[in-house]
Amino acid sequence: MPINPADGPILGTLYGSDAMRAVFDEQTYFQRMLDVEAALARVQARLGIIPADAADAIVAAAKFENLDVAELAASARNVGYPVIEMVTGLSRAAGAAGAWTHWGATTQDIMDTATVLQSRDGLALVRAELLAIVGALAAQAERHRHTVMAGRTHLQHALPTTFGLKCVLWLQPLIAHVQRIDQLRPRLEQVSFGGAAGTLASLGDQGIAVMEALAAELGLSAPLAPWHVCRDGLAETVGLLGLICGSLTKIATDTILLAQTEVGEMTEPYVDGRGSSSTMPQKRNPIASEYIHAAARTVQAMVPVMQGAMAQDHERATGPWQAEMLALPQSFVLTHGALLHARSIAEGMTVDPARMRRNLDATGGQIVAEAVMMGLAPHLGRLEAHHLVKHACDTALAERITLAEALAREPAVSGRLDRAAIERLTDPAAYLGSSQAFIDRVLAAARAIF
Repeated sequence: MPINPADGPILGTLYGSDAMRAVFDEQTYFQRMLDVEAALARVQARLGIIPADAADAIVAAAKFENLDVAELAASARNVGYPVIEMVTGLSRAAGAAGAWTHWGATTQDIMDTATVLQSRDGLALVRAELLAIVGALAAQAERHRHTVMAGRTHLQHALPTTFGLKCVLWLQPLIAHVQRIDQLRPRLEQVSFGGAAGTLASLGDQGIAVMEALAAELGLSAPLAPWHVCRDGLAETVGLLGLICGSLTKIATDTILLAQTEVGEMTEPYVDGRGSSSTMPQKRNPIASEYIHAAARTVQAMVPVMQGAMAQDHERATGPWQAEMLALPQSFVLTHGALLHARSIAEGMTVDPARMRRNLDATGGQIVAEAVMMGLAPHLGRLEAHHLVKHACDTALAERITLAEALAREPAVSGRLDRAAIERLTDPAAYLGSSQAFIDRVLAAARAIF
């Protein structure tokens, strides 16, 4: 049983996904390293550095099943890195051609490039989930663009808004994250190939040619110079995962607050037994939102680990590099798990417009006090209008009457506005400002990323 619950067969269903775990599985990692070795052999054969038949044998042998796991473990424990025994096993499986394996490369070339290949696959999964959530929230925003609800600041009623606008505010940063992934990829998806100390001296004047050909073979780009000790691309990747999780916690936080019994305006999708309590049969806890928060806290804790690992000494680091292997896969797995939870909310949320309306009316119209003030300001001046409406709000609270009733008692109001005009001023649906235009703008941006 794995120690990390995100990797377990039971608790892993809450914290991650099988798809992302498959990308960063240890066996997959070794296969990716073998893929790099095979690609290196192919390009070196084309460049006339190693015999073509040797390259064919190396490529055919570059399969994980040709390695001995026990020997890999023993060597890694002794050496500190897994590549020496991996190359030994690959060379053994390739027969006489194995003498040409790993030509001109160093351990970090193989491991770093394998990590980049895994990260590329991981980002593809993250991007796909982001697009799914964007699509689901866009549909909810369109569906509820006219569903009026209380906007809240400092957890108090502030002004009317719509649930559609709330959905596009959840959606807006996710659009930016898709764009950030696309912008990040050229900085991340670079081959790592520098040889023993970043000079490729063992390949003579063919070092750069091999580096560029290897990059093309793997669908990567070639850096201007080897990046053994330049870790910004991987650190930026985990930083982006932290940002994505941060945006998901906004959705989760609002969901938790809206699902409170006293509010009851929106809940997570209900499946029989989900979020239930072992002792309280009535409970429907916001479990997806809770796991989004748990994942986000952990991923965001990995960001300083990755940034701290940028302190690489000289031409090969003495420890920071190894810390990346602990932080990066975990960050991808937990981010994908959080995205899956967020997708379930976005696609299946239960929205209660009637409860939204009841809550909106709970203060007897005081949520539109600003609207009344602005309506009176042209007649009384803004400052006087503010004082008058504040007095009316105090009266309404003290006597438990509506704001419209309190305003009708004010001579400065009743002398200028009849009761119908006061009712219009205190209608929440009439004070939504540019909400519809904002929804349209965000939805247009969402369509542009597909």
